[in-house]
Amino acid sequence: MARSGAARRRAGEGRAAGPLETGADPAAPGRAAALDRLIHERLRLGIVSALAVNDTLGFVELRRLMQTSDGNLSVHARRLEEAGYVACEKSFAGRIPRTEYRLTPAGRQALERYLDHMEALIRATRER
Repeated sequence: MARSGAARRRAGEGRAAGPLETGADPAAPGRAAALDRLIHERLRLGIVSALAVNDTLGFVELRRLMQTSDGNLSVHARRLEEAGYVACEKSFAGRIPRTEYRLTPAGRQALERYLDHMEALIRATRER
């Protein structure tokens, strides 16, 4: 069965290679479309950035840092988890559920690519 465009995007199919994968200059005209759109969203960028400087963060800690609702954090964390950028581990502390997140190696690499791309765009803008 053929997948819809949205299903292909969620599965990562049809995603254009990032600027560092292709060797293309990320600051070249028209390259802004090559940004990792998954990380570029404000809350997801915040989640990935927070996890980059912490080994793990619990759901409550992350929600407090991001100043967002349970539902909003849950949806965005799930998208990052589906992409393989974030790992989620659920456990119990007595009867209290505990959800912990950590950045995966793929997530760290995606964040590095994103930051390199943004730095190149900033340099190119300042040089003009």
